[in-house]
Formats: sequence, C-alpha cells, structure tokens
Amino acid sequence: MTRNPDHRSATERPYILHMFTPGRQMSPFDINMAADAGYQLLPTYTEVGLEAIHGLTQDAIFSRGPSGVARTGLFIGGRDVMLAADMLDTARRAMVPPFVVSAMADPSGSYTTAAAVVACVEAQLRKVHGTELSGKQVVILGGTGTVGRIAGVLAQQLGAEVRLSSHLGEPAARQAAEETMARFGGVLSGVSGATVAEVRDSIAGADVVMACAAAGIEVLSEADRGSTTRLLVAADVNAVPPAGIAGVGVMDSGKLLPGCRAVGIGALAIGNVKYQVQHRLLLRMREAEQAVYLSFPEALALARELLRENF
Repeated sequence: MTRNPDHRSATERPYILHMFTPGRQMSPFDINMAADAGYQLLPTYTEVGLEAIHGLTQDAIFSRGPSGVARTGLFIGGRDVMLAADMLDTARRAMVPPFVVSAMADPSGSYTTAAAVVACVEAQLRKVHGTELSGKQVVILGGTGTVGRIAGVLAQQLGAEVRLSSHLGEPAARQAAEETMARFGGVLSGVSGATVAEVRDSIAGADVVMACAAAGIEVLSEADRGSTTRLLVAADVNAVPPAGIAGVGVMDSGKLLPGCRAVGIGALAIGNVKYQVQHRLLLRMREAEQAVYLSFPEALALARELLRENF
C-alpha cells in the first residue's frame, strides 16, 4: 500500500538542509553554522554544476509533502559569487507551489562577510565622522576576490564610488569590475595595485579603504597609508598575521589609527558581525512560515540592523 508522503505531523519531521557546492567539499564552517542554527540533517552535494540545480531542487521538494517542505532548506556554497547567484535563481525557478522551500547562497562566506564589512564601515563613518557612505571614494584592495566584488556591489548600492584594486594590474581589475557589473548591475571601476606606487596613487583620494585580499598578506603598509590625507575608515578582513592593513588590529572596532583621523576595523570585529548575520539568516530560513530566498542584499539589511542596535 502506498503511504501518503505527508503522513507524519510537521513536528515529527526533521529539519533538513541540502547543501550544494561546485567544489570538491562543502565548507566545514558552513556545516557547523547550519547545525548550530538547528538543522538536524545536513546532506552535502559536491561538484554540483548549475545544470544540476533544477533537478536536485525538485528531488528535495517533492518527497516530503506540503508540511515537510516547511522543514526543508537549500544552501549554496562554493567560491564563485556569480555562479552562486545563478544557482540560487535556478533553485527558485525550480519550485512548484505548494512545494516551495527556503534557499540561501553564501559562497565562501563572501555574501555575509561583505555585508558585515560594508555595514561596519557605514556605522563607523556615522559614529566617528558624522557622515554617510554615500558620495565617498572607496578603494577595495583585493577587490577582484569573492568578498571584494560583493563588498564593491554593496558599497556602490549605498551611493559610494567604488574602485576594485588588483595586484595583477589594472586590466585584471577592470575585467573583474565589468564582469561583476554585468551580473549584478551598478557602476564599478578597476585600478591597479600591482606596485607600491600604484597602491599609493589609488588610495590618494580615498575616504575608505577595505582590504579584502588573501589571508596573511599585507596590502597596505603604514607608509602607504600615510599617502592619503582624506582617509576616514580602514577595514581589514584578514585575521591571519600579518594584518592586511598595518596598524589595524584584529579586534579593533573604530580605533584611531596613528598619525591620522582615520579609524580601523579589524577582521574579528567584522567577523563577529558576519557570524551573527549568517546565524540569523539560517535561523530565518529554518523558522520561516513562507519560503524565503537569502543572498547578499538580505545579509546587508540584517548587518545594518544589528549594528544600529549596538551603536
């Protein structure tokens, strides 16, 4: 006899988060975060391409019945911020009401980290300098990476003029800016950070510098930082010594930098906001009565809300 797939009560069904990544393994960080948010089963799917998302999504939604889908979610990881966005869009289009589940994308933690760094910069501009991000000149060192691209998108959406910097030179930075704009809209430009002279020239008129380069690499020395007189905030997402920006400690949250009026924001201060944002977004998915779809705009909105509570 065929049993009704919805025969168990909603409260008997475990919370399942299906975790997809194009990479060879799912991030242990994300698995831990999902478990701490209350998901009970965390099946992971590796080397998942865009073409597989539609079928995997429908496999996940049709087997549990309308009450079961309320306890089912999808998480998209990986390292490609644009591919993750495409996967999230594909999953959303694959839903067949009433079989609709929540889904979230956060490749390499870049969406939540970028939201945290932009929100932290905005909060310090208001608190220390009495001004907004809108109209500010922002340079993102390591701007062609996962966090840098999304931080650029979010900062320009708040009205900043953003330049993505690359240690590979201006052509690489310009290509990354153009690719990112083509996928997410907005206006970004590229600038070279290949030499010390080019880094100093790129930040000469900057109000904000964000260091989003690879861990353990100093991208802005104290002497480099001294080449700008306009700097208001320097934010560093690198928690691995040496600091990405000299003089910015990992725990700093609005600490005045030596010899200037700028304040620093360190990686662990940013990371604390990132952690809270990711945790709360995962909770939002698990607790939602109606399906939600979560990406970097929702992450930024939540990060700004969290910081307004604390400033």
